[in-house]
Amino acid sequence: MTTPVESPVVLITGCSSGFGLLTAARLSSKGYQVVATMRNLDKQDILISEVDRRAGNVNVIRLDVTDKDSVSNAVSQVASRYERVDILVNNAGYGIGGFFEDLTDAEIRDQMETNFFGVQNVTRAVIPLMRSIPKRKGKRGKIINISSVAGFSTSPAFGAYNASKWALEAFSESLRYELAFFDIDVLLIEPGTYKTKIFYENAKYASLFDNPQSPYYSISQHLKTKVMGYLDNCHKDPEQIAIMVEKLIKTENPPFRNIPDIEGQMLYWLRRVLPFRLYSRIIRAFFLKE
Repeated sequence: MTTPVESPVVLITGCSSGFGLLTAARLSSKGYQVVATMRNLDKQDILISEVDRRAGNVNVIRLDVTDKDSVSNAVSQVASRYERVDILVNNAGYGIGGFFEDLTDAEIRDQMETNFFGVQNVTRAVIPLMRSIPKRKGKRGKIINISSVAGFSTSPAFGAYNASKWALEAFSESLRYELAFFDIDVLLIEPGTYKTKIFYENAKYASLFDNPQSPYYSISQHLKTKVMGYLDNCHKDPEQIAIMVEKLIKTENPPFRNIPDIEGQMLYWLRRVLPFRLYSRIIRAFFLKE
C-alpha cells in the first residue's frame, strides 16, 4: 500500500551517526516522511533511540553508497512505498588523514568512491523519482549535498579528503545548472569542524601514518595532536547541520552555498578576499606552529 504523500519524502544517506543521524531524527519529529539509510543496519539502534526520544518515526533501510546494487535496491524500496523522493540528503562520507606519500592508491580511491562517486551513485538513482513529481507552486525537488569547508580550503595531511570534497562541489554546481530545467534544486552545506564520530570511532588514517620510518611521521603526529586539541575545545552543536537542512527544505529559493558555523564563514571570506600567498601562510601557521 502506498504511504500518503501529504508530507515530503526525505531520503538521507549515512544515518548511523553524526549529521545524518541528527538530521533524520530532527526531520522525523517535524512530520517529514524520513527514509534513513546506512551501510550496516546493526548500527541503527542509536538512531532509533534518538528518533523515539523526539517522538518521530523513520523507515530505516540498508544502503551502501559504493555498491550500485545496494543503491538500486534501496531506491526501488523507496519508489515502491512512496512513489517519490522530494528531498535527497547526500550525507554519507568519511575523511582519511595522511600525507600523500603515506597514502596508498587504494586508500585514495576508496575515499573518492564514498565521498564523490557514492554521491553520484545515489543521485543518479534518485533523479528519475524527482523528475516524475508534478510541478507545484512553491514546491520542487531538492538535492542537498553535505560537503565541508575542506571543499574550498585545503590543509596538509587531508589531501585525499580535500580532493573528494572539491570534486563534490564542482559536481554539485554543474548539476545545479542541469537540474534547474526540471525544477530540481541542488544545494551545498559546508560545515566546519564538529565533534562527531568521524574524528573518533570512525577515524581513518593512512597506512603509514603511524610508521616511524615515514619521512612525515613527526609532522603527522604533530598535526594529529593539533587537530584533537582543537576538537577537545570545540563546543559547536552538530544539530546545526540538521537545523540548516530543515531550513533549506522550507526555503523556496535558498542559496547554493550554506556554511552553518562562524569559523567556516570566516574561512570562506578569507579564502575569497586574501591573495593566495597570504592565505597559505595563515593555513601553514595554524597547522604547523607549535
